[in-house]
Amino acid sequence: MPVPQYKGKHIVNNLPAGETIRLIGRSSRLSLLQIDIVKQKIQLAFPQLKVEVIARSSRGDALQEIPLHTVEGSDFFTQDIFDALAKAEADIAVHSLKDMSSEHFFGTNKFAVVDRDDTRDVAIFNNDIEEKIRKGETIVIGTCSPRREEMATVFLKKALPQLHKEINIITKPIRGNVETRLKKLSSGEYDATILATAGINRLLRSEEDSILIKKLLAGKKLMLLPLIECVPAPCQGAIVVEANPSNTKAIEVLKGINNEELLANCFAEKKEAIKYGTGCIQKFGVTTLDTKNGKYLYAAGKDAEGTEFVKWDPLPSLDIKNLFSSTDVMKDFFEYVPVAIGASNENIKIKNPVVFLANYKAISGKDKLSLAHKTILASGTRTWFELAKQGYWVTASADALGFEFLLPSLRMPLLGIGILDFVILTHEIAAERWRKKGYSAVSNSKLLSKNNEAIKESIAVADAIFWSSYSQYEFYGHSAKPGVKHLCAGGETAELLKQQGIEPVIFPTIKAFEQWRKSSIRSHSVA
Repeated sequence: MPVPQYKGKHIVNNLPAGETIRLIGRSSRLSLLQIDIVKQKIQLAFPQLKVEVIARSSRGDALQEIPLHTVEGSDFFTQDIFDALAKAEADIAVHSLKDMSSEHFFGTNKFAVVDRDDTRDVAIFNNDIEEKIRKGETIVIGTCSPRREEMATVFLKKALPQLHKEINIITKPIRGNVETRLKKLSSGEYDATILATAGINRLLRSEEDSILIKKLLAGKKLMLLPLIECVPAPCQGAIVVEANPSNTKAIEVLKGINNEELLANCFAEKKEAIKYGTGCIQKFGVTTLDTKNGKYLYAAGKDAEGTEFVKWDPLPSLDIKNLFSSTDVMKDFFEYVPVAIGASNENIKIKNPVVFLANYKAISGKDKLSLAHKTILASGTRTWFELAKQGYWVTASADALGFEFLLPSLRMPLLGIGILDFVILTHEIAAERWRKKGYSAVSNSKLLSKNNEAIKESIAVADAIFWSSYSQYEFYGHSAKPGVKHLCAGGETAELLKQQGIEPVIFPTIKAFEQWRKSSIRSHSVA
């Protein structure tokens, strides 16, 4: 099942002036905005064409009070549009690709993917959420998605500020468009709801819609759900257009507006998803993680049989006899020694409104870090959970993929965080590195090597070494024998190793390395 190819990257525009292209899609505000994105791309590529827009309601729009996973069938938001296209009532149909079944996507029509926004989900809470947690009240989250219900509730029980001995969460069905769901949230019927960031971003970019959406979001507390623990639906955030293969005019337009990389990513996600189940009852996600060190297809959750799975593709193929992994002895490398920011370390004050914590140990010392009224970002979920235990509200994490992986999501309209808004809080050496890259960074600790002889001895005989941080290599790398293979997760560690002339074997995250390790080799570690 190869990815569809449009011959010729540079399209010859042979369509005559005055021709009309009829676009059809749903009549919801978000769908109309997506149609407008397609219209603009057509007008840019084919300025001589006229574009007509046809809006239709769908079966999914009509079933406003019923969770769709309880209704027999599929393509609830797209079937009516499919039918209109088949009857030649329009030339090109516009859809959210997430709403389209794999059966249709891999069918006979021609497709192009023209745009993709942020793929994450966001949990949106009423402002009194922390008080409700403190009182031990049950938190009601509005969602009709089995995937979100399965993944997000498990995550949020650990990710919300741990202000009570136990956080109880239940889900309750919620239907309607973004505006409707936010209004239901504000009414107090729910404590939170979970939405795709892509739809909110597109509404916030619209001059007509942004005022209302901003008003509905005012005073709300946000948690951008991590991609690894709360995997998005396949093709979430992508806009797809389709045409009947006999409509040569429409096919020519699809060629001109198709984004080949996005189409390939979405094709792979849909293809992977059908291995685990189909329809809106599924409890898994599939997404593409495009990092500076490589692109990965990531799938996780429960398949149609209820079996949990996690899959990274690709992972390195290695033949290693003697592996040393720093993850086995993380506590034995360093001590974190507090240092002062400014003249006094009694009350550390940070002026920036947003703080990225590279490690939870940055606030684990005896000195009080002033994070009141700050937007807090975490390097990964371990740091997130440790911060939550201390009662902090964390807005987002970098998914352990490196701080710069998170930057596009920070800049999106929903968060609107610019480079001047945040500061990176880490240890002294790392803070200096970040400042050299042009970022604001401070430290309230320094690393003191424990000079662990057992670690040095294990490194000296290892054929391969997995470093979970560059500082480990800095302090202990000299013990490695010549020709040893260096392994690491992506992000800053990989970049810094490359600067030392090392070509490391890169895994997307530490968790991905551990998965590979369990399935691939017998590891060597020190007790």
